[in-house]
Amino acid sequence: MHADDLRCTFKCYADERKIMNIETFLSFFARVLTLLLVIPIHESAHALVAKWFGDDTAERAGRISLNPMDHIHPIGSLLMVLTGFGWANPVPINPVKMKKYRAGIALTALAGPVSNILAAFVAGLAYAILLCTEKGYAAAISTAVTPMSCVIILLQYLFSVNIGLAIFNLIPIPPLDGYNVLSYFTPSKVDRWFHQHQREVSMVFFITIIGISYLPARINPLHYAHSFVADLLWDCVKWIPNPGGGS
Repeated sequence: MHADDLRCTFKCYADERKIMNIETFLSFFARVLTLLLVIPIHESAHALVAKWFGDDTAERAGRISLNPMDHIHPIGSLLMVLTGFGWANPVPINPVKMKKYRAGIALTALAGPVSNILAAFVAGLAYAILLCTEKGYAAAISTAVTPMSCVIILLQYLFSVNIGLAIFNLIPIPPLDGYNVLSYFTPSKVDRWFHQHQREVSMVFFITIIGISYLPARINPLHYAHSFVADLLWDCVKWIPNPGGGS
């Protein structure tokens, strides 16, 4: 190998390492942004819908707030930053106060994941708009690290993380939102059983989630759900033209 070829090889390797380091940093930064900006929206959405149904418990507890410190959970926040999945302090509700008991609980629970889907849509829309500019499209197809490429990568991660949070929260196992959505369609005796066995169910839940996280993508149900929702959201914004003529 000639000296010039060797220098080129080392330069390409250094560039790849630099890109990987930038992407790793931006992935963590996207999770921190989600924790500080999107999680408060997620929890406030729960509180607002509960208030809409006549329950002001969360409002009186100060949970209609965009201040992340009003919602943050130490362990859940740490996992959010490290893994992209986590939780906040549960929003207190009093179903007895709700105008429509079962519908109120279900829609209050659904409001959180919906807010994450909306956040993902906004990130995807911003990404598509950037792609329709010459600089944005050039940064997207280039391997060079520039401020524009960093913004594009950050938007991609925000898009992905928020879809992941929505899907995670819709798993129909307590204490996740999906269980309260499912409870609208299940008889009350099922609710009583889950309440009586909450500790055992929570242990099974955490073991199941850990097990699923180690499954290969080709057989991972959460991966398929993530891809399905991501494709649906991208279909909503990919009509925006880009200089490359593609979508």
